[in-house]
Amino acid sequence: MTATPTQPYASNAPDGLRPRRHGLSGVLRGLESFLRTPRSRRPIGGSTDRSLPCADDRPSLPPRSETPGAATDRLGTGGPVPASHRSAARDLLTLVLLPVPLVVAAALPATFTGGGTRRWFGGRAESQRAEAQAAKDAAAAAFYELDTAQRDLRISIETITAVDDSPAARRVVSDFAELGRRIDDVSHRYITAVDAHDLDRDGLDTASATAARTELTQAKDELIRTKQDLDRFSQGLGPVLDKAETQLARVAPSVERARQALRAASDGLDTARESGLGADDLAARLAALAPELTKLNEGAGRHGVPETLQRAELVAREAEAVRAEAERLPQQAAEIDHRLVSMRTRAEALTTRAGQVAPILSELRRRFTAACWQDLQNVPEHAAESVRQAEQKLKEAQTARDAQRWPDATSHLSTARALLNSTDDAVSAAGERLRRLNAVAKDPQQEIERTRFAIRDAQRLAMADRQTPDPRHAQPLDDSVARLNRAIAALEGVHPDYWHFLTETDAVRQMVTRVVSQIREDRGTPH
Repeated sequence: MTATPTQPYASNAPDGLRPRRHGLSGVLRGLESFLRTPRSRRPIGGSTDRSLPCADDRPSLPPRSETPGAATDRLGTGGPVPASHRSAARDLLTLVLLPVPLVVAAALPATFTGGGTRRWFGGRAESQRAEAQAAKDAAAAAFYELDTAQRDLRISIETITAVDDSPAARRVVSDFAELGRRIDDVSHRYITAVDAHDLDRDGLDTASATAARTELTQAKDELIRTKQDLDRFSQGLGPVLDKAETQLARVAPSVERARQALRAASDGLDTARESGLGADDLAARLAALAPELTKLNEGAGRHGVPETLQRAELVAREAEAVRAEAERLPQQAAEIDHRLVSMRTRAEALTTRAGQVAPILSELRRRFTAACWQDLQNVPEHAAESVRQAEQKLKEAQTARDAQRWPDATSHLSTARALLNSTDDAVSAAGERLRRLNAVAKDPQQEIERTRFAIRDAQRLAMADRQTPDPRHAQPLDDSVARLNRAIAALEGVHPDYWHFLTETDAVRQMVTRVVSQIREDRGTPH
């Protein structure tokens, strides 16, 4: 059957023209057949050259016009060469000319084909090895996540420990320590499981791979459960951690405020000194803060957050006080100078007024009984002595001001002012006594009506919205009425004690004032 373009070769084509697949065994059979053929009938005729033919010497297929069976040996003088021999020769030449790796590659497909062959590389054991390796990788990931979470949480616990020493904070630290021991246990079991199984060794059997996978999966599950417990513990730290972080966030600003206050105080002292004012006491107070500043610089990690915050507030407050006083030094110096001048003038005026007490006492002695003026007998002498002491304190204040001992100068001025005030009161009391005695001697009824009006006003308040007065209020008012009547009766006579009368009416009005205040307090009405 002649080949056509759509059908290159018929099924009954000669062996030399039929396409076939030659494996290594086919090549060897062809070689054996070729060697058994007599030399005279081999494709390469009587040639004595035993070298391998080149590619150009290969026998060619007959032209398509020729009959396949008529192919003859065109290379020698012998008869026609069988097609099977020509094919074997071509296979042999191809095998000899190919490099060795290609020969092996050509042989491998035939080796792995055919029924009854088995897979190399382990089969089920390799599948178990892969599953065990996957379990190992998953356990390693769980271990890493747990370790990372523990390290992150430890930072939060250290923050709480540094800031808070309350029972709640101590309980948090204790619970975290317990969790840490549990984490150590599960981590140890994980590491033991990893060390117990070498998944990379040759000859790993199915039982060993299965055991490794089981233990590593259990270790992974324990790590995951512990990580979940650690996460729940971390979520419960909210209030305590927020409080600690808030206090910790205050440390840096508080320390910075303290440092700024110290710098401002130092600048204030420099300004005061440049103006010619001494500030040795302020400088000493500022120097006393140096150890506290050193502790602030050492940080809260060494001295604790609460102590650091308290120390920073103390330093800032004291430094601010020093700065304020340093800024006030020029004004303070001017005030001290002004007070020195003013008190000297006042002392001179009191000396003059004390000299007028003697005539007042003389008139009191002449017109009134001894009870009206006897307590004023020593006012002139006491006034003179007080003025002398005040003038001495003023001299000491001037000395302290010249030495720029500002606290001492201020203290001496305060003492001098107290002496002058007491002297002024004593001198004024003599003149006020004479004025009041003259008024009551002229018309005692005015003092009586004034006191009775106060009593009646209190009685009306006590009876307001009541049928009967409260005994707590009625009794003091009744006593006040009786006391006033006795004072009025004492005025009868030739030489009445007007001063006693005035002191009694004053006492009655004070008692009435206290009763009125009590009534309004009991009723909840404003004064």
